[in-house]
Amino acid sequence: MTRERYIKLIAGTMILISVFGTYFININFIWIAAFVGANLFQYSLTNWCPLNIILKALGVKSELECSSTNSGSSCC
Repeated sequence: MTRERYIKLIAGTMILISVFGTYFININFIWIAAFVGANLFQYSLTNWCPLNIILKALGVKSELECSSTNSGSSCC
């Protein structure tokens, strides 16, 4: 999987946790969804995301790196 797909997966998971936490536990769980949404918004404008930096440090390849390699097997 690529960094971009991991970002979408983790963001979606955090949103779902926030929704269920807000409904079943405490209304303040909504702040998680607000933070994730704000981060995705600024990522779309600036192309800077802390999770992207973390995943890059862990060695996860981006879509551009995967498309430039011939094998592509390490990305899918």
